[in-house]
Amino acid sequence: MTQPDAKQQPQPLPHREPLSPPAATVSHDHHAEVARARIELAAIRRHHGSSGRSGSLRAAVFGVNDGLVSNFSLVLGMAAADLGGHVVVLAGVAGLVAGAFSMAAGEYVSMRVQREILESALDMERREIEEEPEAERQEIAVILRAQGVPPEDAERISGRVMEDPAVALDLMARQELGLDPDELGSPLGAAGSSFGAFAAGALIPLMPFLLLAFGMAVVVSIVLSGLSLFAVGAVAARLSDRPALFGGVRMLLIGAAAAAVTYGIGKVLGVNMAG
Repeated sequence: MTQPDAKQQPQPLPHREPLSPPAATVSHDHHAEVARARIELAAIRRHHGSSGRSGSLRAAVFGVNDGLVSNFSLVLGMAAADLGGHVVVLAGVAGLVAGAFSMAAGEYVSMRVQREILESALDMERREIEEEPEAERQEIAVILRAQGVPPEDAERISGRVMEDPAVALDLMARQELGLDPDELGSPLGAAGSSFGAFAAGALIPLMPFLLLAFGMAVVVSIVLSGLSLFAVGAVAARLSDRPALFGGVRMLLIGAAAAAVTYGIGKVLGVNMAG
């Protein structure tokens, strides 16, 4: 049997390393992947109710509750003193305006100071990433290891994270500082929301005295405020994943207790003034 000629055997092709994509393409793909991941993360947070809108809704509900309880108690106390419908309206309007401005001012100052503190912390972290990248990379590696990432993977991932200062800052802000850079909040927005929520709640017990005769207004104000207290309590309970009936009854009892105290005080003062 003749042996095949060695020259006729197919020769293997020379090994070639795959061409690396241009650096600009890699950077573009990296940023695109980060953007997609953030969109997916935002969707996950919305699913679990951890978005900023949930916090705003919670603040609005409790703002309405504050205005409702405080002005209901004030109006009922003045009505018990039996000084006339115009006095009740004057006191109710004064309580609405004073309470709303107080809530707005307190919310603005609180949010302004909180935002300034958080912005200062972010600026410091940003400078540390720029001036001490190796120390920050080691901190990121520690954070990853604390989340269960193996040390060798933590070292590799931390280096990749530090390639994008924005990603590094976002990670350090959330994990080291414990804050969300996307939800620092607006002081003016918070003040306006508090003002509006408190005023809306405070207007409920006052409206009957603006539209009806004194005797009927007292009854309608009590009924309307009681229903509103129950509704606000039910909504607040649902925000905390508790039974709506439990939250509604609890809020109704709290509001009724506060109103009963002011009603008693107004009754005693009214009798003393009349005497």
